Amino acid sequence: MIELIQFPSSPFCIVQRRILEFAGVPFKITNIPSTDRSLVWRLTRKRYYGVPIIRDGRRVVFEVEHDSQVIAKYLDDKLGLGLFPWDLDGLQSIVWRYIENEIEDVSFRLNDIYWEETIPPHEHAAWVRHKERKFGIGCLEQWREGRKGLLLELTRRLVPFECMLMGHSYLLSDRPRFVDFDLYGMLGNFLYSGHYRLPEAHGRLQRWYARMDKIKSDGTSREKLRS
Repeated sequence: MIELIQFPSSPFCIVQRRILEFAGVPFKITNIPSTDRSLVWRLTRKRYYGVPIIRDGRRVVFEVEHDSQVIAKYLDDKLGLGLFPWDLDGLQSIVWRYIENEIEDVSFRLNDIYWEETIPPHEHAAWVRHKERKFGIGCLEQWREGRKGLLLELTRRLVPFECMLMGHSYLLSDRPRFVDFDLYGMLGNFLYSGHYRLPEAHGRLQRWYARMDKIKSDGTSREKLRS
């Protein structure tokens, strides 16, 4: 059985979790504290400390670069999901970089405003230290004070995806590809605290998210889906 090792709210973990749910295969989830990467460090033989990683039997799969998609491509190949068709390779690589930079950069800050509601008290000091070492002292308070502006910026950066949905049900075609799951993960992180909704200005994106929330692979063909 495939095991997903993750932080529940991580956008990149949500991506892989939703792919596994879409595939309809049994899988195990192991949640680890955001402040303790020792399990990941051990399983990857001291080669990686990020999340997510997956363990499939004796094989441990993890990313090799900031914008690699090693895990998703492994799952796609193993489970036959059709998420990376060759004719969309170049386009998807451009789109996922935009998603993982321009969208994630705003969405995670909005989610982190409510960090005290999701991070266990005994992890608070280490969690804040990690954030402030990376983004500067007082960053969490700055994001809280700038919440309105961040929401407006997220709405603006989502405009291309609203436009992409004018012609079909998913971002690139009438079936989901990897970039659909990638965007779903970033927005899943944004919505994780329960304090937000998707922007009212993006009705197509709202309907797309609802489809992505429940769609399942048929399991008999790469091109047959049910929702």
